[in-house]
Amino acid sequence: MGSTVNSPSTPIIIPSSPLQTSFIPKTSQLSIFKKKKPFNFASKKLVSCKASDRNQKNADSSSLNRFDRRDILLGLGGLYGATNLVSDPFASAAPIAAPDLSLCENSTVTSSSSGTSMTVPCCPPKATNIIDFKPPRFSNIRLRPAAHLVDANYLEKFTKAMELMKALPDDDPRSFRQQANVHCAYCNGAYDHVGFPDQQLQIHFSWLFFPFHRFYLYFYERILGKLIGDPNFVMPFWNWDSTPGMVIPDIYVDPTSPLYDEKRNVDHQPPKMLDLDYAGTEELLSKRDQIKSNLSVMYRQMVTYKTPSLFHGAAYRAGDNPSPGMGSVENNPHTAVHRWVGDKREPFSEDMGNFYSAGRDPLFYAHHCNVDRLWNIWKSLPGKKRTDFTDTDWLDSSFLFYDENANLVRVKVRDCLNSRTLGYDYQKVNIPWLKNKPTPRRPGRGSGSGSAMAAESNTKTVIRNAFPIVLDKLVRIEVPRTKKSRTKVEKENEEEVLVLQNIRVDRDVAVKFDVYINDEDDETPTEPEDSEFAGSFTNIPHNHHNPGEKLDTKLTLPLSDLLEDLDIERDDNIVVTLVPKEGKGLVSIGNIKIDFVRD
Repeated sequence: MGSTVNSPSTPIIIPSSPLQTSFIPKTSQLSIFKKKKPFNFASKKLVSCKASDRNQKNADSSSLNRFDRRDILLGLGGLYGATNLVSDPFASAAPIAAPDLSLCENSTVTSSSSGTSMTVPCCPPKATNIIDFKPPRFSNIRLRPAAHLVDANYLEKFTKAMELMKALPDDDPRSFRQQANVHCAYCNGAYDHVGFPDQQLQIHFSWLFFPFHRFYLYFYERILGKLIGDPNFVMPFWNWDSTPGMVIPDIYVDPTSPLYDEKRNVDHQPPKMLDLDYAGTEELLSKRDQIKSNLSVMYRQMVTYKTPSLFHGAAYRAGDNPSPGMGSVENNPHTAVHRWVGDKREPFSEDMGNFYSAGRDPLFYAHHCNVDRLWNIWKSLPGKKRTDFTDTDWLDSSFLFYDENANLVRVKVRDCLNSRTLGYDYQKVNIPWLKNKPTPRRPGRGSGSGSAMAAESNTKTVIRNAFPIVLDKLVRIEVPRTKKSRTKVEKENEEEVLVLQNIRVDRDVAVKFDVYINDEDDETPTEPEDSEFAGSFTNIPHNHHNPGEKLDTKLTLPLSDLLEDLDIERDDNIVVTLVPKEGKGLVSIGNIKIDFVRD
């Protein structure tokens, strides 16, 4: 048995275990029932230098005696609106507060594979005055155009604006360098939570992803318009979710243009077609098959994710550990585009292939304009739950940006829920992925296929109580279902989801693994156009302010449509197949379960 398990070519099949549970309280939950001393906000533990706090965290992060985030929130009281935690110890903590720029630190960039590292200064200029955001006044809605459709007059204006931005002094907060550094600071460990000096602020892997980038683009666009004296100027979007836009737009590939960036994958220049399921290697697909794969990715990530938490990502509040879990589009295709464009010749996959440097490529902003456009589209699709969160901890989370007049502005998520409130929308183009629903590889297997696969697995290598799983080979796990044959109304009220918990990986490595449901073919790989393909987990290299601290997150995949398509809604269990595609052996998973989402 032992030699068989260690064989790299042997799939692992893991049956469900009754010992796996999510009902054991976390340490932070247990700690609130301990007798606490009165909290003193002036405690030295809170006001000591950041380096000291971080070193202390490494020494006693597992101790029950350290301050729980609820202790701090109770001490802050009304400042964060958390006074009700006394009566409800498990209540929401608080919205993420805009960072304190005076405490910004240099960003560290590392590569576990090569052992190299460097320090990058990406903090913005300091300001003594902060202005609260007010929605702009406008008479017409500006339409951001598809990059592949712009005309010569638009390109001339856009090029001039970029030239002027790049000509600004580096210490001007509106300069191209400083604008690129915005992404570095918020996404690569330069900021901590206000009041929580041992908790890094990270706007990816959570419900902050969409609103942060929307405001980022908004101010970037306003700066460009100011530089050319055109308040109606708009940036283009890279329309990579439609066939004509599935190559890098021509306006970004002229080496003499300010829109060009030399740090891009040389093998992915036009007419090379984008791969929205990119895993670090080249897929030898025909153009037709690549288009089909891309459109299937788009359908799954946009249509089957029907609730706010599935689309936006997991809740992330003041004092929380970073990276609680990505939403659908952030996970993919957002990550795939970053990785596909980034230059593999560079030590850290610059520019687009790393969080610290992504904003240095002008193409980044066109990419994220399309991501932003998808937020608008998602809310327009059928389904009563395709709405934004109403949780005030999300709505009142805030960020800081410099505007077109070099004023430092504090914004809140609630101010950007509708792009038209900000004065812009997107050019209407064809949305072909709406008609590209994945189909089963083996239609008509019907109910019981999951049980049959589980029974068959008993004749194969079986590992019990194997969590955490290290993904160094294909792994199969039998997962029990608690609710079967649900009605249409029940499915509308609750989305059945597969949850992969405690996914741990070095933050600075690129990884991708795929998740299949009831797929028993080891010879022919499942593809995005197959219903059995449930989704993927991906990571863009980035860093934490504590070098070596692993990413610890979760992946939540919707199942309701998939179970219906495979005709296995009555099954007692499903068989989950995990296939490492990039970063084999670098990822571990702490548990897998089925849950239900109501939001």
